[in-house]
Amino acid sequence: MRSKFWRWLIAIVALIGLALALKAGLVAFAGYVVLGVLLLSRFLAKSWITNLEAEREVPEGQLQIGDTIPVEVKLTNTGKVPVGWLLFEDMLPEFAFKARPARITIKGSRIKVLFIPTGATKTIKYKMTFNARGYYQIGPSFAETGDVFGLHRRHRILTEPKFVLVLPKIVPLAKYQFASERPIGEIRLANRLFEDPTRTAGVRPYMVGDPLQRVHWRATARTGQLHCRVFEPTSLAGASILVDFFEKGYDKNREPYRSDLAVTTACSLAYAVSLLNQQVGFASNGRDAAERIKEEASEKHDQPDEGFGNRAEARENYESLEQSDRLRPVVVPTRRGFDQFQQIRESLARLELTDGMTFPRLIVEVAPRLPKDATVIAVLPAVPVESAIALGQLRKQGFAVSVVLISVSSDDAPVFAGRLMAEGIRDVRFVQTEEELINLGERTQAGPSTYDFAVTLA
Repeated sequence: MRSKFWRWLIAIVALIGLALALKAGLVAFAGYVVLGVLLLSRFLAKSWITNLEAEREVPEGQLQIGDTIPVEVKLTNTGKVPVGWLLFEDMLPEFAFKARPARITIKGSRIKVLFIPTGATKTIKYKMTFNARGYYQIGPSFAETGDVFGLHRRHRILTEPKFVLVLPKIVPLAKYQFASERPIGEIRLANRLFEDPTRTAGVRPYMVGDPLQRVHWRATARTGQLHCRVFEPTSLAGASILVDFFEKGYDKNREPYRSDLAVTTACSLAYAVSLLNQQVGFASNGRDAAERIKEEASEKHDQPDEGFGNRAEARENYESLEQSDRLRPVVVPTRRGFDQFQQIRESLARLELTDGMTFPRLIVEVAPRLPKDATVIAVLPAVPVESAIALGQLRKQGFAVSVVLISVSSDDAPVFAGRLMAEGIRDVRFVQTEEELINLGERTQAGPSTYDFAVTLA
């Protein structure tokens, strides 16, 4: 923009000099007028853009899917010259609108053309409805103005962006039967609050208050006195949830449905474990949106407010990038705690697909930190041979492993189940829709099961 101005200025001065040399008074006068208009328009454009101040008001706190928030931006002209025209835009992430269905719905206008008198304040209001979980950037506010002749354009970022966290949905599970079936003596259980009714340890005399279903009728008939069964304590000792968010595993034609379903599944499982007061943890090879934005912000070079040639340049500089070479897994250590589930839910809300780390590499990274008394529940969109082998290695190391496959086709399901069964992993469950999550925790589910595939493969 500055080079263009100087070219115009040099051309006009040369024209005036030539007119004076040729004694062409009218031409010289016209050159003076054009020069005055050029300087005046440059002064007005710079004055209008530099005397603007903006303030954005956005409700703070975490949101749920479906929540609506008001956004308000106040523009104030602090200069002594009225702003003739101003194109204002409050930038929002484009990916949220490109998704089908849209992840954000806007009611109202966030793009406006304004005239702002001296000392006046204009308010831009609109409402945002969040239709999906995520970490959303609101802003920055972008302003474009110029002189009335269109000779100059000035662009400026008026406000810093703010961020909103929308938590994933929780589907309460009817039951939770991901118990770790380990050999007796491998792990010393610290908590024996629960019993497994499918594993009888012995009998004892009847005590007042024992339910009838615990009565051992054969022992009662043999001894002539009421006896009740004694069950072994369940080996449920919490869960470590591993979510595969490697980008190649998710077909773009089915996104973001499958990735959001995987997040909802993991969140629902973590919620069910936390209700049992058991330890729970989470790890994923995806990327944390908040960390990514911080890294990108630290890498950006400072630019002057008027350093953008147009809106596209400003958006490219300030909008979140879609690629990342991040290789660190997102981890919430497996342990008990009243805030453990909330940490997992927030991490899942910010989770994004990435091509930086494969699922087998994730297992190698986090396996030393996983407690062996917790069931490893892997939430996967697909089961390549490498992933099946990595999960099989976990099982050989003494971990109890269960797998939840997200929205796999009927052709791929037996192939994936077969690969897992070859590694000794028989607890494989399938989730096609959110409605099926209610019965996810039951050992016998509607739909295809691993054992059906075992018969087919045999």
